[in-house]
Amino acid sequence: MVDSSKTPDNNLINNLVRKDVLNMVPYQSARREQSGGSCWLNANEAGNSNDLSVNLQNLNRYPDFQPQQLISAYADYAGVDNSQVLATRGADEGIEVLIRTFCESNAGTSDSIIICPPTYGMYAISAKGHAANIITVPLTKDLQLNLDGLSENKDNAKIVFICSPNNPTGDVINRDDIISTLELFKDSALVVVDEAYIEFCPELSTVALLNDYPNLVILRTLSKAFALAGLRCGFTLASNKIIEMMAKIIAPYPISNPVSAIACQALTTDLAVMQQRVDSTNQLNQHIASFLDAQPWLVKQFSSKTNYILFQADNAQQIFAALVEQGVLIRNQSSQLGLNNCLRVSIGSIEELELFKSAINNFNRNSNRYSVINNQEVRP
Repeated sequence: MVDSSKTPDNNLINNLVRKDVLNMVPYQSARREQSGGSCWLNANEAGNSNDLSVNLQNLNRYPDFQPQQLISAYADYAGVDNSQVLATRGADEGIEVLIRTFCESNAGTSDSIIICPPTYGMYAISAKGHAANIITVPLTKDLQLNLDGLSENKDNAKIVFICSPNNPTGDVINRDDIISTLELFKDSALVVVDEAYIEFCPELSTVALLNDYPNLVILRTLSKAFALAGLRCGFTLASNKIIEMMAKIIAPYPISNPVSAIACQALTTDLAVMQQRVDSTNQLNQHIASFLDAQPWLVKQFSSKTNYILFQADNAQQIFAALVEQGVLIRNQSSQLGLNNCLRVSIGSIEELELFKSAINNFNRNSNRYSVINNQEVRP
């Protein structure tokens, strides 16, 4: 048992920790926000796991810094050169390494990033963790880039983060606007396009622009369409010079041997399985969209090119509470800019989506049982 009398007290830790960290609110991942439940449709995970194997006989050896078989496999898949690929522990590590590599964090003179909410929360969290400043240029009402707002800040930031398809809305950013942004910041900042969900609409990728724009960076992951969220494997695609700089900052062994082996299988022999999963998900997406369209409480459904659907309901808090009670977990996005009363449901397995539909139908039959006070469920 630890002798508590010998552990540092909270006052010491509070005095030592960076003040911005002391006051920081951590990223609320789906798992951190909600646990339990029997049907997880809140983290945009695939509904079924993969049938992949791994050799566990070499765990006594450190892995290669950037396993060449993995780098080659992803370069072939993405249609880029090996020198344009950095393997990371999920796309999240790519975000963090980019900020650590390119943003100075000196007292009073920290560099800035630009985010375009509503968007993925880890851009801001990673910036805060590195004491970088955050400039917010919200998307327009039709969820596209605010080019005028970006232009006003073209000399104020080192990195611009664009999520396309966008999380949590599911829409795709106009390609011409991305090109305009690349042109706008060509002499002043990196433009990072997060393509975590691009397998669901590969024709809309910006990867073909990579050789034309040395300030373009693309983030990818195996967590979504490849159904490997638990593996934590992602990739950064960029010019060889950007990759070279990031390689100076990233951890010395970011990709373990088992992760590399499984990822290589997913990118080679399992590619056809991934494509079948994408086709099935896109069909299920349309099915759930039709189901939501028929709901009497639906205010708006957002167009989605992903494995999730965002929808707005006039009684979103009650719906959310009712689903939680029935063990069906979806994501409440009401705290995001411009997304009041919006909920997001992942396109999981057929069985999971049937549970979701059943829970919604139960709510419709018993909606008077639920009321919400300050976003907290109150049951009779």
